[in-house]
Amino acid sequence: MNLIIPVAGLGKRLRPQTWSRPKPLVSVAGQPVLGHVLDRLLTVPVDRAVFVTGYLGDQIEQHVRENYDIDSHFVEQAQPLGQSHAIIQARGKVSGETLIVFPDMLFEADLKQTLDLTHDGALFVKEVDDPRKFGVVVKDGERITKLVEKPEEPVSNEAVIGIYYFREIEQLFDAIDYQMENDLQKDGEFYIADAIQYLIDNGSSITTLPVSVWEDCGSPDALLHTNRYLLDRFGKEGEPRDGNVIIPPVVIDPSASITGSVIGPYASIGANVEVEYSIVKDSIVDEGAQIETAMLSQSIIGRDALVTGDFLRVNVGDSSDILLAAHARDGRDGND
Repeated sequence: MNLIIPVAGLGKRLRPQTWSRPKPLVSVAGQPVLGHVLDRLLTVPVDRAVFVTGYLGDQIEQHVRENYDIDSHFVEQAQPLGQSHAIIQARGKVSGETLIVFPDMLFEADLKQTLDLTHDGALFVKEVDDPRKFGVVVKDGERITKLVEKPEEPVSNEAVIGIYYFREIEQLFDAIDYQMENDLQKDGEFYIADAIQYLIDNGSSITTLPVSVWEDCGSPDALLHTNRYLLDRFGKEGEPRDGNVIIPPVVIDPSASITGSVIGPYASIGANVEVEYSIVKDSIVDEGAQIETAMLSQSIIGRDALVTGDFLRVNVGDSSDILLAAHARDGRDGND
C-alpha cells in the first residue's frame, strides 16, 4: 500500500496558529494532528508515503523524518490549485494500491478493509444527521453512481470524509489529466470529486467503506472538540504534583513545570511548558509556552507563547453583582 498525503494548505481557519507552522503540525492531545493521522494509517503495511507540501513544507519533512521510519518522499505543490492538482504531483512516485488522505481530520476505521476489496476504489464515509453541510455519495447497491456537494435535498446521508482508496492510482492520475485538460474546476481549484465522477461515468467500480469516528481539526472550535474526544479516549489522570490540582482527563508532558495551579479537565500541556498559579481547562498549550496567573478555558496557546494575567482581590458587599466577563447579564436586573 502507498500513501499520498496532501499537506500544502495554508490553514487559514486555524490562524494565528498556522502563521508559523503548517496546519498538520498544530498540536492536539499531546501531538501534532499529522502524528495522530499517521499512527492510524500505519496500521496497514505501507510501502511508500508521498507528502505533497507547500507552505512551510520543510517543517513537515523534518517532523516525518525524525519520528517515522517509513519510505517517505516530499514533493511540492507550487501553486494552490486544489486537491486534484496536489494529488497529481505524486505521479511517478507511487503506483498500484494507494490511499489518499487529507490530514485535517482524525478518524477511526479499519483500513485493512481495503486489502480484500474487489472494486476499483473506495471512498471512506460517515453517516451524518445533516448532509446539507457535506459532500455525499449516491449509490446503486454497493457502487457509487454520483457525488453530490452539499445537497439541498436529502439524497444521501453518507458524507465523504477525505480518505480515498484506489487499486490502480494511475487511473486517478489519468482522470485528473482529463479534468485539467477540460478545465473542470471551481473558483480556480480542481477538486478530486470531479475526477472521481469521471472515473465512475466511464465504468470504474467505486464503493464506500465506513469509518466509526470522524473528527474535524480545521478550525479552533473543531480542534478543541477533537482534543476533548481524544482525551476522553486516551487521556490520563495525570501524575500527582505537589501543590497542584490535576483534574482528568489530561495530557501533561513529563517535562512541563506546574506550580500552584489547577490543570483540567480536558487540558493538553506540551513539552517544556511552564504553568504558574493558573487555572487551565479545556485548552491546548503547546511546547515551550508560559502561563502565569491566568485563567484559561477553550483556549489554544502556541509554541513559546507567553500568557500572563492577574487575579483580583475584591471586597464585595451583600446583594452585589460583579460582572467581570464581557457578556450580557442573562436578563437579570437589580430588582431580582
